[in-house]
Amino acid sequence: MKKNLLLIIAFLLMNAPVLLAQTGTVTGVVIDAGTNKPMAGVTVTVKGSRNSSATSTTGVYSVKASAADEIVFTYTGYKMLTISVNGRGKINVSLTSDITQLNEVVAIGTRSAGRVKLETAVPVDVVSMSKVAMNTGRLDLTDVLNYAAPSFNYNKQSGSDGADHVELGTLRGLGPDQTLVLINGKRRHSTAFVSVFGTRGRGNSGVDLSSIPTAAIDRIEILRDGASAQYGSDAIAGVMNLVLKKSVGEFTANVGYSGYYDPAFNTGKGVLAAYYPHGGTIDGNGITIDANYGLLIGKNGGFINLTGDYAKIGKTFRQTKDTTTSNPKALPFNPYRRANGDGSSTSGIFFFNNEIPLAGTRTTFYSFGGYSYKEGDAYAFTRNFSGRPERFPTTASGGLIPVSGIIFQDPSGDSYFNPHIQTHNTDVAVAAGLKGTMGQDWDWDLSNNIGNNKFHFFGDKTFNASLGPQQTHFDDGGSEFLQNTTNLNFSKHFPKAASGLNLGFGGEYRYERYKIFAGEKASYTNYDPNGVKAAGSQGFPGYQPADEVNANRSVFGGYVDLELDVTKKWLIDFANRYEHYSDFGSSFTTKFATRYKVADNFNIRGSLGTGFRAPSLQQINYSNTFTNVQGSIISEVKIAPNYSPITKAAGIPNLKQERSKNAGLGFTFRPIPELSFTVDGYIIKVKDRVVLSGQFSASDPTLDPAFTAALNNLHVSSAQFFANAVNTTNRGLDVVIDYTKNVGNNRYRLLFTGNFQSMDINKINYPPILGTTPALRQTFLSDREQKFILASAPPQKFAFNPEYGHKSFTVGVRVTYFGKIDLLGYGDGSTLSPTVPLDNGTGQVADQYIYSGKAVSDLYFGYKLNKAIRISVGADNIFNVHPDLGYVTGAKGWAFNNEPAGPFDAVQMGQDGRRLFVRLGFNF
Repeated sequence: MKKNLLLIIAFLLMNAPVLLAQTGTVTGVVIDAGTNKPMAGVTVTVKGSRNSSATSTTGVYSVKASAADEIVFTYTGYKMLTISVNGRGKINVSLTSDITQLNEVVAIGTRSAGRVKLETAVPVDVVSMSKVAMNTGRLDLTDVLNYAAPSFNYNKQSGSDGADHVELGTLRGLGPDQTLVLINGKRRHSTAFVSVFGTRGRGNSGVDLSSIPTAAIDRIEILRDGASAQYGSDAIAGVMNLVLKKSVGEFTANVGYSGYYDPAFNTGKGVLAAYYPHGGTIDGNGITIDANYGLLIGKNGGFINLTGDYAKIGKTFRQTKDTTTSNPKALPFNPYRRANGDGSSTSGIFFFNNEIPLAGTRTTFYSFGGYSYKEGDAYAFTRNFSGRPERFPTTASGGLIPVSGIIFQDPSGDSYFNPHIQTHNTDVAVAAGLKGTMGQDWDWDLSNNIGNNKFHFFGDKTFNASLGPQQTHFDDGGSEFLQNTTNLNFSKHFPKAASGLNLGFGGEYRYERYKIFAGEKASYTNYDPNGVKAAGSQGFPGYQPADEVNANRSVFGGYVDLELDVTKKWLIDFANRYEHYSDFGSSFTTKFATRYKVADNFNIRGSLGTGFRAPSLQQINYSNTFTNVQGSIISEVKIAPNYSPITKAAGIPNLKQERSKNAGLGFTFRPIPELSFTVDGYIIKVKDRVVLSGQFSASDPTLDPAFTAALNNLHVSSAQFFANAVNTTNRGLDVVIDYTKNVGNNRYRLLFTGNFQSMDINKINYPPILGTTPALRQTFLSDREQKFILASAPPQKFAFNPEYGHKSFTVGVRVTYFGKIDLLGYGDGSTLSPTVPLDNGTGQVADQYIYSGKAVSDLYFGYKLNKAIRISVGADNIFNVHPDLGYVTGAKGWAFNNEPAGPFDAVQMGQDGRRLFVRLGFNF
């Protein structure tokens, strides 16, 4: 079957018709129907074709079209307009303002141009960035989408090494690396970072959306359906397509400030303020500045759109204010992580989007991409001299060596320091290509897209205790990931095949490279001849030379996509894709989707498909060695790569692709022009999900002797691995209800979005050597780790957003509800499943943290001061809602026994509370 598919693709590529067609140029002017002023940046597309352009500053457009074509005019905030050419060479049009945008044309989920989102065979959300970003204090794209898209979820990590510095979101409750991200329809590279700590995305990489400026994005299309057969690996949960701006002759800029006002949990307001680092009454202060401008190039509708973005965000500090045992809002003193809160960051980003039609041809050159640099700084776990003096620089007799500005003393006389984990995250990407029309209206697109991410760790205000006090800043090394993708795509619309057939096919070649580079010697070396002092850069020990990796692979893929309007009411879509990976083998996926128009305003749609996600180079090759110090016992813990002798001795096979089966069924209903409903149910079964195992000890007598011998031979005390360990099933329902109406100068909008989902772990695939006893099975994937997988998304998440506008004034409320989440702590080690002793000494209880459902309310106001300036003010989480405290009732003495060692886990709305914001927008 695979060979036959390749032959079909090759045949189609060689025999694509190149006959001459009678195609001419259509020109005209686009104006605003309300003001009669020309509109710049309007997208002009020939329906059923990839042939498109944009209007100039004077509203002029030029596009290649035949006499029988239809031209579609679209612009954010205006009704879509479709006009038949009918042999005309000049067509002037006017667009009418319409904030409902229920007829938005989408490019994702369909290869047929001009398909509107309510008539696609699969559900697609469209998020207008200019609208959602202006009415919130949330600063990065991932956080904004968390409140704008029903099935997208994100939680800010804290105390989780590099996870504090990378924002990885999830779609439909799956992992961050199970959603494919595109920019202008081209695959975006992932981050080099691998999440090995934290409560979200453990063992995953993904695309860091914070490296893409919101000011550069016109809209985001979110395909909520498995799409591996259409787009390739990673599209198990769906696809996100970020469409960059094409506007010209218009300068827009935004200046914003936001800060957290949280009197409930701000560290500086508690009875133990002298024991904890803290900021001011308002912390987490953020300043953002962005600007966007587009320029015309040539006389054929060419343009370049440029965006710059700068952001500086401060730290937050959160603990309970009280330590009274009887107070349900109090916890004991936290010695484990005194500096609990979000890290700080400074970032700068530049992006561009460019198209240039080549004069005298039906070909357009295009390019886009950008550069981003982000410095992050976050606190690690606290080191207390009373508890672990071997972690401090000391004299020969064991006395503490004071270091000003790093080692502090609290009122009780105990000395402590809080290591800082710093990161430099550098990202660069450029895509370039040619697209056009040949022969009898065959559209083609040839492109190359290269992206590189470098994630570099540093330790600051910390020590290698075995070295002494002289060095307090360390280069810990890091990782780098490069991806280069070349695509050649063909498509053609056949209007006389039934009611219209769109054929798409093409091929892709992708090259990937992953590197780990070691830190400086002092970041990992033990200089203590007695082996007692803690070694390496505390907080994040440096990568060692033995961890260094330079791995690469090649991927070839080919696809065929048929989209047929059987009748004017019935649409079917069928796609097949074959991909071959040089490092693990091949995959073949297929998809069938259909939509039936029961009435002009009511559609039923459904889909069936298979999908896959290739194990990332990061997961196959990740390696890290770090030191555990317990009393005078020093142990080396190794996260072993998939090809390591340790991994093979443990009986773990080579990583293979995750495979999925998905089905969806739903409907769209538009009873009146101002109101629309979309309801879509889904089920996604994933086999062989890649996860990170627990740590297996060389001293465990129940393990296979060959495995423990491999550990001892490499002088490793414990090891953990990536493995295809879990089969899961996700079930859910997405609901979107949108009502928008204009009455004179008044604007009304009511928007409800909801996601209701559940996940089951159907099977754990224990390797024979590591699953022979209940204790080993718990080590391989503990009940605690299973809870993290199941908590990727709350069981319910819905939002209600009423908004009213009158002339230049807008006011809105956004209420978002996050359902209950429960997680497990580490326990005290006395039982197989995590338990802790009750404070009264009467027994053990499950170390379970239950975070009940919470509603977060946002309030925002907007006012247009004049034609050029707009101001927005408001508060996110205006009622200062927090997750429930992370402790077990009756066992407060074991509080902070969770992943971040703080009052809360990284769940639901986060831990920072109320955020105030003000934004000024400029448009010239």
